[in-house]
This record gives sequence, C-alpha cells and structure tokens, in this order.
Amino acid sequence: MENEEKLRHYLKEVTKDLRQTRQRLQDIEAKSHEPIAITGMSCRFPGGIATPEALWDLVRDGGDAVSEFPVDRGWDTAGLYDPEGGAGKSVTRYGGFLHGIADFDAGLFGISPREAIAMDPQQRLMLETSWEAFERAGVNRDAVRGSLTGVFIGTNGQDYATLLSAARDDVQGHLGTGSAASVLSGRVAYAFGLEGPTVTVDTACSSSLIALHLAVRALRNGECELALAGGVTVMTTTNTFVELSKQGGLAPDGRSKAFAAGADGTGWGEGAGMLLVERLSDAERHGHPVLAVVRGTAANQDGASNGLTAPNGPSQRRVIRAALSDAQLSTGDVDVVEAHGTGTRLGDPIEAQALLDTYGQDRDQPLWLGSVKSNLGHTQAAAGVAGVIKMVLAMRHGVLPRTLHVDEPTPHVDWSAGAVRVLTERTAWPENDRPRRAGVSAFGVSGTNAHAILEQAPEAEHTDPPRTEPVAVPWVLSGQGEAGLRAFAARLATVATEADPSDLGWTLATTRSALSHRAVVIGSTPQELLNGLAAVAAGEPAPNVVEGVAGPDTGVVFVFPGQGSQWAGMAVELLDSSPAFARRFAQCAHALETHLDWSIEDVVRSAPGAPSLDLIEVVQPVLFTVMVSLAELWASYGITPSAVVGHSQGEIAAACVAGALSLEDAAKVVVLRSRLFAETLVGNGAIASVALPAEQLATLIEPWGERLAVAGVNGPAAATVAGDPHSLQEFVAACETDGVRARVVPATVASHGPQVEPLRERLLALLADVAPRQSTVPFYSTVTGGLLDTTELDADYWFWNARKPIDFLGALQALFSDGHRVFVESSTHPALTMGIQDTADASGESVVVTGSLRRGQGGLAQFFSAMARLHVHGVRVDWPAAFGEARRVELPTYPFQRERYWLTPRPGHGDASALGLGALDHPLLGATVALPESGGCLLTGRLSLATHSWLADHALSGVVLLPGTGFVELVLQAGLRLGCGVVEELTLEGPLVFPERGEVEVQVSVGGPGEGGRRSVSVFSCREGEWVRHAVGVVGVADVEVSAVEVWPPVGAERVGVEGVYGALAERGYAYGPVFQGCGRPGAGETRSSSRWPSLRRLGGTRPGARSIPRCSMPRSMGCDSATSSPTTARLMCRSPGAASRCTRSVRRSCASP
Repeated sequence: MENEEKLRHYLKEVTKDLRQTRQRLQDIEAKSHEPIAITGMSCRFPGGIATPEALWDLVRDGGDAVSEFPVDRGWDTAGLYDPEGGAGKSVTRYGGFLHGIADFDAGLFGISPREAIAMDPQQRLMLETSWEAFERAGVNRDAVRGSLTGVFIGTNGQDYATLLSAARDDVQGHLGTGSAASVLSGRVAYAFGLEGPTVTVDTACSSSLIALHLAVRALRNGECELALAGGVTVMTTTNTFVELSKQGGLAPDGRSKAFAAGADGTGWGEGAGMLLVERLSDAERHGHPVLAVVRGTAANQDGASNGLTAPNGPSQRRVIRAALSDAQLSTGDVDVVEAHGTGTRLGDPIEAQALLDTYGQDRDQPLWLGSVKSNLGHTQAAAGVAGVIKMVLAMRHGVLPRTLHVDEPTPHVDWSAGAVRVLTERTAWPENDRPRRAGVSAFGVSGTNAHAILEQAPEAEHTDPPRTEPVAVPWVLSGQGEAGLRAFAARLATVATEADPSDLGWTLATTRSALSHRAVVIGSTPQELLNGLAAVAAGEPAPNVVEGVAGPDTGVVFVFPGQGSQWAGMAVELLDSSPAFARRFAQCAHALETHLDWSIEDVVRSAPGAPSLDLIEVVQPVLFTVMVSLAELWASYGITPSAVVGHSQGEIAAACVAGALSLEDAAKVVVLRSRLFAETLVGNGAIASVALPAEQLATLIEPWGERLAVAGVNGPAAATVAGDPHSLQEFVAACETDGVRARVVPATVASHGPQVEPLRERLLALLADVAPRQSTVPFYSTVTGGLLDTTELDADYWFWNARKPIDFLGALQALFSDGHRVFVESSTHPALTMGIQDTADASGESVVVTGSLRRGQGGLAQFFSAMARLHVHGVRVDWPAAFGEARRVELPTYPFQRERYWLTPRPGHGDASALGLGALDHPLLGATVALPESGGCLLTGRLSLATHSWLADHALSGVVLLPGTGFVELVLQAGLRLGCGVVEELTLEGPLVFPERGEVEVQVSVGGPGEGGRRSVSVFSCREGEWVRHAVGVVGVADVEVSAVEVWPPVGAERVGVEGVYGALAERGYAYGPVFQGCGRPGAGETRSSSRWPSLRRLGGTRPGARSIPRCSMPRSMGCDSATSSPTTARLMCRSPGAASRCTRSVRRSCASP
C-alpha cells in the first residue's frame, strides 16, 4: 500500500509537471505569434503630404502627387532632362518629390546650425516623424526616455554625402555622423533617449517593411517594449534618375502604372513614414490607441535566382506563405494586397502571378490588388511603410482606393488563373463577419523580400464612468521658442471648440512633454479657456494666462508667514473642492482640537457661535491649519519642498511640514503658546513696519529706549519695530515728519521684543515634552538666520522664536547662498513674496516667487495660477492630478519652426586654380583672372534660381530680376580685388533677368588704373551665347566727398504705416517675397525707408560662415521707392567687413526696373 501511495503521488506530480510544461509551451507559442498593435503613424510624402490624413485624402480621391523636378536643391533641371536618355541625362523630368526638404527645426532637437547643415535630410525627417508618431500615439516622450524602446529604420542610400564631400571647414567634425546610415536610427535613439535595439536596414525598396518585420520580432522576443519602425528616402542629387535612365527603368512621365497594360517603367519618388508599434496586450493595458494590428510578417531572399536585380516569383510565393503562417491565417482570410507594384513590364507580371498562385486560389471572393505607387511614385525605402499606412487608413474607413493609370490590366498576366482583381475603381470594404485584413508586399532590388499581414483593430471598449466637472481646468502648452508656443496654441484652437475641456486638458498634461517656452491657460468655463488660448496664440496678455521660459528645476522653498495673511472665508473653496486639502485640514483640526473647545472648520466657515478670527488664540491655530494643508495641496501635485523657512509663528508650520515636529507637537506649540500670549500680552503691545535697513531703524528708535525694539529684519530696507502702543504711535508720527515710510500693522502683541521675556519659564514648562526630530527637509531658521539642525527645535527654541527679532533677511541670504531660487508662500494671501523679491533684487539674484492664494480668490483657479507660475519657470508639476475622470482626445502635432539648412556647391567654382583662375569665396562670384595688358581683372560667376532660390523673391510682373544692390555688390567686390574700396559712379543700364531654368553667366570687368587710381568697371551677363551689359561705373581709392549721414528719421518727417505697401506693389507687378519685405516706416513725402535683413540661413545657396549679398538696405529701400515715383536717385553707404569701402555721390538708377 505504501508503494502504491508513492506511485500515485509520483503520477500526480508528473501529470502536474506535464500540464505546466504544456502550458509553458502554449504560452511560448502564443507569444511567438502575439499580435502587434500599430499605435501611432506619421509621414511625409509627395504632393505636400505631411500627415496620414492628407495621404488618405489623396488616395481616396485618386490624387496624383507626381510633379516636375524641384527647383530648390541646386539641380540643373534644364540640362538634366533628355527624352533620349543621353549620357548623364534623365529620360524624365517628373517624379514624386517632398517639399522643403532643406527645412528643419534644429533647435527643437538641440542641434546646432553647423551640425544641422551637415545632417542628411533623411535624418531630419526621421526625427520629425518619430516625434509625431509619439504624439499621435499619446505617448509622452519623457516617459520613454531610458526605456527599452527600439528603433528600426529602412534606408536606400545617403547621397547627401556627395554634397558633404565638398563641404566648408565650418561643418567639419559633423560630416561622419551627418551621412552615416547607422546614424539614421542612432540619431533617433539619441534624441529621445531610447535604449532598445536600434538598427538601420538597407535592403533598398523593401527596407521599411523589413524594419517593421524586425520590430515585430524584437517585441515578441521581449527585446523591447515599444518600437519605432519606418523608412525614408530623399534624393539630394540626380544620380538615381541618371542611373535608372541608363537601365531603361524610368517611366517618361514619371508615373508608376502598376499592373497596367500601359506600364512603361517606374516613377521615382521619395518619402518618409514612421510607425509606433507595441504588443497588443500592452497597448490595451496602457490605453494607447490601436489603429490596426500586425498579425504576421515574413522576410526572405531570392538567392541564386534568374538575376541579381530580377524579381523572383517562387521567392515571393514563399514569403507570402510564411507571413500567413506567422499570422496563423489562410489565404482566404485576407481581402486585399497592397502590392509592390512598381509599374515595370518585368516586375509587375511576376508579382501578379505570385499573388494568383497564393491568394488567388481557393477563395469565394476575389483578392483586391492595388499600389500606392500609382499616387506617389516609388518612394523606395519608404515604399513599404507607405503601403502599410495606406492599408491601415483603408481599414479604418472601410474603403479601398483605386489604383491610378490602369487603362486595362496588363496582358502579360493570365488573370483567369486565380481570383485576383486590380482596384481600378474605389471600392467599399465590408467586414463580412470578421475583421478586415490586408497583405503588404515590398521587394528589394538585391532580392530581399518582405510581406506583412495587417488586421483591423479590435473594437475598443467604451466606458463612460460618472464624471464630476472640475471647478477649474488648466490647459498646459509649450513650444521650443516663443514662435513654437504661439503656433501650437493657434493649432490647438482649431480643435479646442470640439473637445471636452477636461479631456483636452488631461491629454495635454499626460501626452505632451514640456518644452522651454510655456503657457498655462486656466478657466472655469469653455469660453474662458478659449479666450485664454486665443491670447496665447496672439501673444497678448490675459488674466487667466501664465507664461514664462523654463529654467533648471532646482527645487522649491516653502515659505510660511506669521499673522497677516488671514481673511474671512479663506480655505472654504478648497475644503469643498480639494480632497487632499480637506483631508490634511481634518487631520490638523483633530490634533489642535484636543487642546481647544471650539472647531477650526467652524471658524473658517464663519459658523454661528464660532470665535472671532481676530483673536490671537484663534487666528494662529487656524493659520497653522491652513498653511500645513496648503503644503499638502502642493504635494498632491508633485511639488514638495527642497527647503522650508518660516516667519514668526510660521516656523511652527515649517517645522511640521519638514518633519521636524510631529503634527501633535506642532499643534501643542501653536495652541498653548498663543493662549499664553492671549492671557498675558494682548493689548499691551503693537508692531509697525518701517522702510529702513535694520541698522538705521535701531538708531532711529534710540530716543525711546527700551520701550521700542527692532522686531524683525524682513529685507534690505524693510524692518519692523515692536513696543507699547503709545510709544509706537509717537515713533510712526516722527517717521512721517521725517519722510520715512512707516505704518502700524494689525497686531495686539509686541512679540519679538522685551515684552515676551517674562513668559520664558511658563512657556518652557508648557512645552517641556515637545520632542523635535531630525527633519527630512532642510530647515532655515529665522531665529538664527541660517540652516539649523532641527533636533534643536525644543521648548527653548520656541521661546526664542517669539522673543528674538526675526532674521528673515539672514535666512533668505543663506538660502540664496545655498542655490535656492524658487519660493512658494504657503498662505492664503502673499505676505512675504515682495520682501523675498526685494531681497533677491538687492542681492543680484534671479528668483521665482509666488503665493498660493489671494484675498478673495481662495479656490483652485487661483491655486492653479500659482502652480502655473512654477511650471512655466521649470518646476516639474504633476498636472494630471488636476483632472478627475478624463479621456484622451486627438491633439494637433507640434508645429515645427523650421529654417533652411542645405549644402549647395558654390556656383562656378570647380577647380579654379587648375584653370589658371583665382577662386573666390563669394555667393555670386566664383573665380577671378588678372588681365596683364591693362592691369585690370575679370571676375566671373554663374547664377540661377536653383542655386540662389532667394532671388525669386524679387520679381517684376512675374520676371525675376537681380536687385539693384546685386550690381552694387558685384562692383564693390571687383573694386576690392584691386584695392579700390570706393564706388564713385554706378549707372544701371538694364535689368538682369533670370530664366525659370538654367543658368546666367555673369562677368565683372575692371579696367586698368587711371587718374587718381580710379578704374572703370562694367557688369555683363550671358545667356544662350549672347552678352549684355547691365551696368557701368567707376571705383576709386582716394578719399572723396561723402554725403553726410542724416539723422534718421529726418527732421520734420512724419511716420506713416507701411501696412499694405507690399500688397499695393504686387498689384502694380512688383513681387517682393519675404526676403525683400523689410521696409520700415518711411516718412511721409520721402522715398527712403529703414529696413532689416533676415538671417543668412534663410537665403538659399548660403551656409553658416558664408557671406551673402545683403550688406546694405538698398534692395528693400528701392522696393519702397518703387511705390512712390518713377526713376529715383538712391543714396547709400556700403561697408565691406575689414575694409573702409563706401559708395559716394549718387548711385543712379537709369533703368525703370526695381
């Protein structure tokens, strides 16, 4: 029997182990197939698409984003195009291009201008789209810093490195990181502090789908908790167009006609897309929005197939089946495939056949087939993620967009071999009793294939718990710079009217990180909040708006005043609206009322029969309760003291909050001491405040002897005096006679003076059992004027707290010395804030000081205003605690404040020395050559709208012209080469016109020296072989008469507005863009104006450290002249850095153009 029992026990244990093993295996199996949620998406695609919503609008409406070559990248767009595909040419001048790829908000990411200009635009786009993916998912970037968040980014080359190879010295040191493929992902991880696996993938056109595949595997394997997955391609040179033209792979019209009979090659494009993904179970637990689910992914290689770059049908079939297996689905479970679909005669039939052989078999309904490349072109490394975003949006809208340019399906495919249909029309996508599902394919030119299976997001559970409307709502906004703050407020205003104020506030507080420039809008009604938001957007002050620039969070000093902050009704609103305040209030009241025969709350609420707040034995316990409860309220929003300081009886509250006294001991000190004062001192003394330093005050009261004493030192020129009422009144009257500001303050006891001395023994006996302890917070004593060991806060200390003069000034100076810069007065009305600020000013310290409440404003709205003041100056605040039950709402993404960063090769430079020329470091001129026979020189350069895009801001009737100052600059530079720093004469004979495409060759010819060293100078241009002279003049070396610089504005001139000037000019054909809109306010009757220039980074074709044309205000002033009269004479003085150059006499404008 014993053996049988052992056997049964053994079999039970084995069965249990087998059951556990089976469960573990099931868990492992389930984990290896766990659905992955897509919680955030962001993108940049051709046609100005900057959001997933814009992409959906395009594909839903059948939009075509293909356009001509961009004109802002320095490409020779005219010379590049050759329909015959000659050497170094492109057979097309069309493609899918991103707008403004040179523009970037470097400051937001803490990147210097020098580094930004060396950064591949692809890195910049990955930073921006990662930022937006977090924001769209409702993930606070502060929460992911230091987390196991992975970054997987696909790329297809870094041709910006071609521009970097000719970079100036001032960007050296950033060239390696600026163009390295690994930095595409590493830069994102660094910027956001992500510590999960970080990988850059280059499998060409399948890169971003491979990146998603790797992210899914990393999440399932537990290598990361979140992951960014995406891809980017930006063509900064024309190399890809030239290469594909050689291979015969480009469509002449730049359009991908996927699966069409008329397919004639791919349409090259560019783009960027980013996904934020996490395990579905995690997304649901964290409350993140689930846009769609990745059910399965797979990747493989063609191997030794029919060609390195040729598509391989069997490999495509295998990768599809592997993805279905990973998703644990069959082919019939998938409704549509977003195909690779490049529009080539070779690739499309192979892909279609692979789909027919897999998805096209054994199904009741046909598989729909489409390709977003028909809308955007082939966005290369971003192609896979473009297809994913399109399919996610289609699932959410229940619509399948049509594929463009399909006249009829390609005849090179036997479409009858399976149930596959090309989406030639927009089609409804029903759910059919199961979630919508889609496959997405991407194939790389080197043979790496990827396929992903997406599924409609599960239905979210919607619960509407009972909600209590808050009495005040804060909206917390920020931007990296004032412009960013204003722009975000303006964006937010577009959605704020449709959202619940609490939901909007909670979403702002929980999903957005605080940037440097901050604002908090506080309101009790929706309209109050909207008005405040409008004020922030407009940069206007408003009573319910707090703004500031954040500094380092060095902690907060809690300041507790003595008497004087009380008012009838104080704390009532907080008792009724703040559980944290009410809870601590009740605790304090309980501790105090063991020594009292009246109710603290009755006094606060002015209940019938409650004692008067004017009594010292009443007001001190009540103030103690309120001050300690306010400290607890601050703590409930995450703000706890880094130090405490108290003034007079406020030191008792400070000691309690610091942990130096238990609540029971603090209550005993407050009640017993104030009762003793009431019994013995009330009516025998008074206190006055005096605007004098303590030393002068001590001298001033000497005639009164011991009847008066200095009772406190509150600031460098603020002190108090205590004594008997009659003597004090005499003293105050004497001060008024002498012109010294003095006033009697409400007090019936002359504390902090000799009148307290007789109470010593009685007070020591009453407080003998008070047991101070080591505080957890530094305690700065106003008895000693410095930091104090709180174990000394015994009965003796509390006697001296009432007897000695208050050394608030000394305590403040000690706090400043120890690095404390932020102060909160924990009281119902500011009593000490002004003294703190005055002391800081006198000490040369920059501090932040705020109260908690104000007289008559004792609710959460005022408290939030105080809290907002701390927040905008850098103190970390737990804003979510300000909201009850609230839901996440959609917010607009941050408005990047971009500037142009682009490396453009210097026009006309080349290897000047190899040609016997001298190179010039100048925006307009590239080389110079001496003319031995005449002793003059010739300067040359090449100008175009591609290399000098800012010139397009200066046009007449649609024709772009070189500004007048351009001629001045050319002549001035030519003269300086030969030591002639003075432009004496300059006549403009005709305009220099820029064509939309192509270059203009410019030459400046300087003659030999003549009388007095003067030289003639001429400016020519050549276009299509024809030379034209535009300007002639004289440059000199000798001093000549210079017109005096008048006082500006001229005497007698009347200031007039310039509003509408440029609009009026535009109506007359004078088109001045932003670069040339710098006119100030001209005087009435004058043709002169002041002007200002933009930063050099705004001017295309320039780099940090490079000089640019604008060195005097003439182009803008000439713009203003054009609004007043016909040919005018303009005066100017030009100075070249390091040279005393100038234009004198008159610079005559002989042409009618501006």
